[in-house]
Amino acid sequence: MRVFVIVFLLAQIIACSPNETATKASFDESHIRQDIKILSSDKFEGRAPNTYGEKLTLQFLTRSFEEMGLKKPNDNGYLQAVPMISYSASKKQVIRLGDLNLQSGQDIMLNSRHDNENIDIQHAPLVFVGYGINAPEYKWNDYRDIDMKGKIALILVNDPGFAHPNSELFDGKAMTYYGRWTYKFEEASRQGALGAIIIHQTKPAGYPWSVVTNSWNGPQQDLQPNKNDTNNRILVEGWLTFDRAKQLFKQAGLPLKNVLDRASASEINLPLNMTASISFKNKTSYSNSYNVIATLPGSTQADEHIIFTAHWDHIGTDKQKTGDNIYNGAVDNASGTAGMLAIARKFIQLAKENGPLARSLTFIATTGEEQGLLGSRYYVDHPIYPLSETVAVFNLDSSNIYGPTTDYIIVGKGKSELEDYLIKNATLQQRHAISEAKPEVGGFFRSDHFSFAKNGVPAVFAGGGNHPIDEATAIKKAQMKKNVQGCYHDICDEYREDWDLRGAIEDLNVYFNAANELASNHDWPGFYKGSEFYSLRPAHPPITD
Repeated sequence: MRVFVIVFLLAQIIACSPNETATKASFDESHIRQDIKILSSDKFEGRAPNTYGEKLTLQFLTRSFEEMGLKKPNDNGYLQAVPMISYSASKKQVIRLGDLNLQSGQDIMLNSRHDNENIDIQHAPLVFVGYGINAPEYKWNDYRDIDMKGKIALILVNDPGFAHPNSELFDGKAMTYYGRWTYKFEEASRQGALGAIIIHQTKPAGYPWSVVTNSWNGPQQDLQPNKNDTNNRILVEGWLTFDRAKQLFKQAGLPLKNVLDRASASEINLPLNMTASISFKNKTSYSNSYNVIATLPGSTQADEHIIFTAHWDHIGTDKQKTGDNIYNGAVDNASGTAGMLAIARKFIQLAKENGPLARSLTFIATTGEEQGLLGSRYYVDHPIYPLSETVAVFNLDSSNIYGPTTDYIIVGKGKSELEDYLIKNATLQQRHAISEAKPEVGGFFRSDHFSFAKNGVPAVFAGGGNHPIDEATAIKKAQMKKNVQGCYHDICDEYREDWDLRGAIEDLNVYFNAANELASNHDWPGFYKGSEFYSLRPAHPPITD
């Protein structure tokens, strides 16, 4: 007992004292800024896949990895081809829901992920299917006892837990994967529906209508499907504004508020006794985009890999706009890509000074994240290194540009033991780890780490904080946030010299030190019991006497 007390007290002293390893990686801020400026410059045209901007981005990333001396993982050098198909819906669309004639972009956004030149739907029945969820584990099926063949589903965004955050519905306030728009289109396809339209609401979606129009305007990429996948997919998919949805339900004699209350309380499907007619031209093209992958080999456990990911892509340009029409994507995600390059450089420096780590480190700049995590989805289906030998994934998607914080956000906190490494190293910076402020918007499912997690690899997405370290930083943050308000997925997401990257560098240190420790031991973090991924790689059982 006496020995235990001494050990415990020593542990407490260490945990409360500054840690030399927590700050030893002195990142070159000027280099990080330069990488961000290059990647988000107008010359790179918003870095959309299959564009000139992609060509420049691939050249920049391969040159960066080559200059570092990182290993090329395959015969294609640093590139992993990701076969994509691009769908371009015509701007001229004839859309009629019930008695409403709708304007594309203003009222509704539709596209088709079919290789059909002409999309022509006439008088398809409209059916409201609540949240569009079929979840046996929650005893919830909005499609119960209805045949959706030839019908178009109208669906609410998020899941029932959003409307009842203090209830036991789903995961309460935190969005489950059933709340993601990607799931809703997938499930409508499985149900045999002809089409699916999500009713947009800013709060449950987590973003305004402008994000939908900016993201869905122009070509939409997807992974090249096999024939069966295409045949089973809904013919049209998209979003409808809430105001237009209210008008539509009023015509059906159903006040939308009453319908929303019913949908959030229990499963529901409700034929609206009205139809949809939709027609537009649709073009498709096939090409490869690319993930960029580089490895720093380990020594005694070289077959075991710790992966860093950051998506290099953004949403390109909008040729319909006059004036500035480039979505530069400086924060999202030139900043995360630059951060990953900075971490790679630091690990190379560490290897030169102390020799290689036991485990290998692999850096993946992914394509097509903005179009549905395409590059990371393709990688987990076609891994360069087996997922069974992949220890963990650290994902960088946007950086803290507002300065140091006293807290540290782990998105979806409570998923896996990998978070313990982050919490330890954030604590050594005198920061406390918290979950994101709005788990209801489903941040855990919206970036590349999710592709790995749902395939059984513990993956984290963390950084930033809500509380600035001092009053001066708080004042500057408030002004900066005012300046960039509404810039997510908009043309104003541009690099600014007034960014305070001290916070971003703090976050890079947390990832660096966590990965450094994990690459030097034999630990295999697993998912906690209660996580939806627990069965794929369970956390270590508790140690008992």
